[in-house]
Order: sequence, then structure tokens, then C-alpha cells
Amino acid sequence: MIFTGSMVALVTPMDASGGVDDSQLAGLIEFHLEAGTEAFIIAGTTGESATLSRDEHLRLIQQACKLVGGRVPIIAGTGSNSTAQTLDLSTTVSSLPIDGFLIVTPYYNKPTQQGMFEHFSKIATAVDKPIILYNVPGRTGVDLHPETVARLSVHSNIVGIKEATGDLDRVEILRRICGSDFSLLSGDDLTASDFMLRGGNGVISVTANVVPDKIRLLCDAACSGNQLKAKLIDKKLRSLHHALFVESNPIPVKWAMLQMGLVENGIRLPLTVLAKEHQQNLIESMVEAGVGGISE
Repeated sequence: MIFTGSMVALVTPMDASGGVDDSQLAGLIEFHLEAGTEAFIIAGTTGESATLSRDEHLRLIQQACKLVGGRVPIIAGTGSNSTAQTLDLSTTVSSLPIDGFLIVTPYYNKPTQQGMFEHFSKIATAVDKPIILYNVPGRTGVDLHPETVARLSVHSNIVGIKEATGDLDRVEILRRICGSDFSLLSGDDLTASDFMLRGGNGVISVTANVVPDKIRLLCDAACSGNQLKAKLIDKKLRSLHHALFVESNPIPVKWAMLQMGLVENGIRLPLTVLAKEHQQNLIESMVEAGVGGISE
């Protein structure tokens, strides 16, 4: 098993004009390392990869590698809806000291299962580091079926999946058909506790941006089968899980982190700052989750 535990889908800190802020990135990384985060996903959905230029994308991953300095794994988000573009970015990033790739299913153009099989197979053959598949139908418009995942899991460079459907029945199915050495990672914070209690290996979490210490505790409890402790931790976080997805990710999480003083008020169009009607509810959920320095 390569990738397990509490893994944060890290936001990309930006200044008020939308420029990537390296100094804030350094602070975020230390914040997470002190809290026990076990791996960083850089330039994923939460990192606004869709609006980063190629040069920004590469620099962001390069800076993260430098700042983390090998203390925990770094997984680089390099997926797109173009096989050629994904290959280009992935092979370029592969020269950096990353530990693997997170590659999303091709979005918008809606490939068939065979198309996705060939897409991921071609990329996995071209790179020399492991790949985590990323299945998030709610954002991509396409679902990578368990049977296709099983076909892909035979490839030596495809080692796991971030499963963000929220369908808990898939844990048992994927474990049975992909084997015990294939990493099953939740991509849905609301169901992550149950996902791990059913045999998943960890979570790639948005909520961990706000409460990394608590997500680490949740992962430790759930992955060790401590159902009572996991459910007690998760109960305090459920309101926050909901509030962080009241608008498209990463709109709410960036606003929450602004309140914590972790980032500036920077986000790129077409995403906008969290609407005022949702702000109080998010504050209340942060207080309930025990976020320090936040008051209602």
C-alpha cells in the first residue's frame, strides 16, 4: 500500500488580484505538517488547477516540493480532458521530486469506459511514478465504473483511486475486484468516515484545509476500525462538511481559511467570493468543529 491516511486537497493561496502567493503556500504547508497531515495533493480541483496557466501549474508543484522537502508525500494533480495535454504535463512534472499523480477522468467530452481505459493506460505507461485515478462524476459528467478501475488496476503504475461518488457500496466492490494492495481513498468528506470504516485506506479531503488535526484523528480512528471514536469525531465535523460545499469548491473553503488568517481573499473567475447569505452558517459550523480563533 502506497497512499493512505489523511491527505489534504490543498487550496492554492492567491493574493487579492488572483496571483499565486508563495509566502502563503509556505505557511499553509507548515500548518498542515504541524497538524499531522500525511500527504499533499497539489493543483487538484481544490487548488483551482482549471484556471492555472501551465507555467503556474508547474511552478506551484515545484514550490510545494521545495517547501515540503520530502517530509511527506506530494501528489501532483495533472489531469485534463485531453490525453495529449495530460501526457505533456505529467511527463514534465515527473522530473520533480513528487511521489505520484492524481489524474481526474476526462471532463466535458464524456469518453466511454474504453476511452477512459485507454486514456489512463497510455499515461500510466508514459510516466515513471504511480497514478491515483480520480472519479468525480458530479464535476466531470462521467463515471469511471468499478469494472474499468479493475482493468486499470492491473497496470503497475496505477495504484489507487480517489472515489468521490459518495457511493459507499463501491468500497467493498472495488476492494474485491482490485485487491488488497490497491489504495481506496475517499474523495467525499461527508461519507469519508464510513468509507474508511468499510475498508478504505484514507481520504483526500477538502475539510482538512480547515481542520487538519481533526481529519488526521478521524483517519487514524476509522482506518484502525475504531468505529465509536471515528463516529464521535465525524459527528462534530458534519456541519462543516456540509457548509464547505454550499457553493462550488473551493469557494467556501477559501472563505473559511480567510477567516482563519491562513490565506488572503484571492480566488479566480469564474469562481467568486462566498455569498453573504452563506457566511454566517459557515462560521457557525467552524465554531462547532472547534476551529480556534473563530467566534460567532
